[in-house]
Amino acid sequence: MYECIELYLQQQNNSMPIGYSYKEIKKMARGFKDKLGEGGFGTVFKGNLRSGPGVAIKMLGKSKGNGQDFISEVATIGRIHHLNVVQLFGFCIEGSKRALVYEFMPNGSLDKFIFSKEGSINLSYNKIYDIAIGVARGIAYLHHGCEMKILHFDIKPHNILLDENFIPKLSDFGLAKLHPIENSVITMTAARGTIGYMAPELFYKNIGGVSYKADVYSFGMLLMEMAGKRKNLKTNAQHSSQIYFPFWIYDQLRKEEEIDIENISEEDMKIVKKMIMVALWCIQLKPNDRPSMSKVVEMLEGNIERIEMPPEPTMYPDETISRDETTSFDQTTSGDFISSSDSGENMSNPLLENTS
Repeated sequence: MYECIELYLQQQNNSMPIGYSYKEIKKMARGFKDKLGEGGFGTVFKGNLRSGPGVAIKMLGKSKGNGQDFISEVATIGRIHHLNVVQLFGFCIEGSKRALVYEFMPNGSLDKFIFSKEGSINLSYNKIYDIAIGVARGIAYLHHGCEMKILHFDIKPHNILLDENFIPKLSDFGLAKLHPIENSVITMTAARGTIGYMAPELFYKNIGGVSYKADVYSFGMLLMEMAGKRKNLKTNAQHSSQIYFPFWIYDQLRKEEEIDIENISEEDMKIVKKMIMVALWCIQLKPNDRPSMSKVVEMLEGNIERIEMPPEPTMYPDETISRDETTSFDQTTSGDFISSSDSGENMSNPLLENTS
């Protein structure tokens, strides 16, 4: 019976995920022998649906409460059908057991391709650029294309999965928060996300409320790492000025110097520069100074000449940047990018502690 249901649901783009028993999940995962990875929210195993397709089965850790949040998440994420969001096929909620059954992504996560390791595949900048646009479209869909606005809160290379054609898919909605489209600011009881990608408003309450712009910031940090093929914080950099990539790269752009990236063609340099310019807009300190993800997609797909130089990035609020003189993307047109904020380099800031 389940084989027929699985096949039917795969053919219906508006279907809900299937509810499985733990016994069925265990059989699907072949006794949990093939572990794909492990994270803060559980362990992922390779498996197969009865109808054949490979799946990634995420066994979640013990949850607090009665599991209602888990059910709500499944019901919401299960409605999402977008090229750049990983598809949820099914779930299990049985006693203390919680499992999510996602489509399997054979190329794994993005981090292993942009942070060079010996023997890893070296993606071209054209491919990296295509992946960046795909990720941006996926986030834009979560923010503006669903019945409820979905804030991911954990955008980072590890949570971008790649299919056999390197099409990117957003994954891991364990920290996601849902709220009505009309609500621009949400209430947060605690900061959530990964240090190094978390928006500053999650730490500092005097720069603006927490909203979908937190995902924009995280995407900017991700985009910066994709452009540089390095982590934003690199403690073993050759020069101290290169330790924090956004500050160093902004300085290069401001001085109109050639960006110092090894083995890069002139054509690739244009792609890199565009990605960096967009990233710098995304990581502006104050949420109102960042573009929406729809605008980010437009900027990435458009001509670099139409993107003005962003304000200098800063990492913490102080008196020089607390004034309301910066340009709000919520109140401007696509061409109105005005630089007006000052810089403050504080390498002990919690947002910089991404050393993993």
